[in-house]
Amino acid sequence: MDWTTLFQTVLPYLPARYAGDIVSILTFLIAAAALAMRFWKPPAAGSRLSLLYKVVSSLAQSKGWNTNAYQPDAKALMIPAEASRTIEAAKLGLDPASTHPQSGAPPKPTA
Repeated sequence: MDWTTLFQTVLPYLPARYAGDIVSILTFLIAAAALAMRFWKPPAAGSRLSLLYKVVSSLAQSKGWNTNAYQPDAKALMIPAEASRTIEAAKLGLDPASTHPQSGAPPKPTA
């Protein structure tokens, strides 16, 4: 069950005043998290703030195409859009599949 279905199921049972307050608070929290993600540099992988960063990132709905290129436990290969990631990864001795920001792991050297 996704959150919209859950929200639509629970919302009719709440008094209108409370439902409006809940929607306003959730909207504010999501917007504040998105603003924080805009200015917050990702912490190091072993940092205590890494878990908090992931929670704020999830609340800001930063996933898919909206995900930051730099993550606490992954590093993207930042190249110009017109350049080939395969060629640039080969120049650095990295596996091209592991250099994508969505791979979720640090780039791996080629064997």
